[in-house]
Amino acid sequence: MGEYKLVVWDVDGTLLNTSDGIIASAKYAIDRFGLEIPGDDVMKTYIGPPIQDSFARTLPVDEQMAKDMADVFRERYKSEDLFKAYPYDGVISLLRELQANGIKQAVATYKRQDYAESIVEHFGMSCYMDAVCGSDFAGNLTKADIIGNAIAAVGICDRKRIVMIGDTVNDSLGAAKMGVDFVGVSYGFGVWDDTDVVSLAADVNDIRMILLGKE
Repeated sequence: MGEYKLVVWDVDGTLLNTSDGIIASAKYAIDRFGLEIPGDDVMKTYIGPPIQDSFARTLPVDEQMAKDMADVFRERYKSEDLFKAYPYDGVISLLRELQANGIKQAVATYKRQDYAESIVEHFGMSCYMDAVCGSDFAGNLTKADIIGNAIAAVGICDRKRIVMIGDTVNDSLGAAKMGVDFVGVSYGFGVWDDTDVVSLAADVNDIRMILLGKE
């Protein structure tokens, strides 16, 4: 890993533990449509990916119903559950330290753009970010698209000086498609195996070591 000029952060499972809010809103939407709520292990997989994809993957619903459920989820999440989250230990101090070292930072998340801006602001992270990029309202953007938007917004052209940090394979694949380095975090909600060619960070201090070479 080289000396980076831009760090692109995922949100769910990387900067913030957002599990309580996402799961609460997902259960609300599932119940509204009269479906059986999956077990905890399945519900945990809802954290990170586009919510309509999670509904379609785990429930007996067609594409349109998954989209309708996603609309219910988003309304509930925005009004009740968006801020049911907390930063992982050491995150804020690391953001501050990276900024002090002249490293640009951005967010690239599957969260809808307005939700992304609100949650980053609410938890005091916006002052460290040079760009906050989320999904479109229809949820059509891929993770690579969102990472690309973040890179373009900051204006760093040398892809070798950019690293994406996230907790899922979607983050890893998006980074690979955009030609940037990737650091996976094992403290989030993704599942890594030996076939995932990434650098893994067990905690925020590991990320600090990778990016700055110091504890």
